Amino acid sequence: MAEPKNDDFLDDIEEAEDEAYADEMLEIDDEALELDQLRAERDQLKDRFMRALADAENSRKRSEKDRREAENYGGSKLARDMLPVYDNMKRALESITDEQREVSGAVLEGVELTMRELLNVFKKHGIEVIAPEVGDAFDPQHHQAMFEAPVPGTKAGEIIQVAGEGFMLHDRLLRPAQVGVSSMPAG
Repeated sequence: MAEPKNDDFLDDIEEAEDEAYADEMLEIDDEALELDQLRAERDQLKDRFMRALADAENSRKRSEKDRREAENYGGSKLARDMLPVYDNMKRALESITDEQREVSGAVLEGVELTMRELLNVFKKHGIEVIAPEVGDAFDPQHHQAMFEAPVPGTKAGEIIQVAGEGFMLHDRLLRPAQVGVSSMPAG
């Protein structure tokens, strides 16, 4: 009769071991679950950090581009307002006769010096004159057609008259050159 009691004792030990094993497994499962949650949180924070870093880099690049544009093109309104001054001085210098040059030589020399200084300031600030010549091809990126006329001896699209010079500010057009264009049909 003692044998059945021994089996009960062994059963109790097995049950205790099974319970301890189950408790250990629950504990391991809880730790694994917590570890998975921490990894997910880490990955989420890493992703947010990388996005914030990319946003900061993009903001830096955008502000650098804005600063460069402000530096290069910030004075475009003033430059555009100075173009009529250039036009008027050029017209005045072109209309001077030899007789006027003899009488008012010193004044005209001062106007010529002022014109040269204006061109130097333009150049210093990246303003370039667009000066097409008769016979050049019409370029709609730099020229404005003021009129079209059929002129014998020319091809369609050739400049036949220059009414006014144009200006570029670095790579931007301030004012197109005003030109007359030939509309001579082919043949």
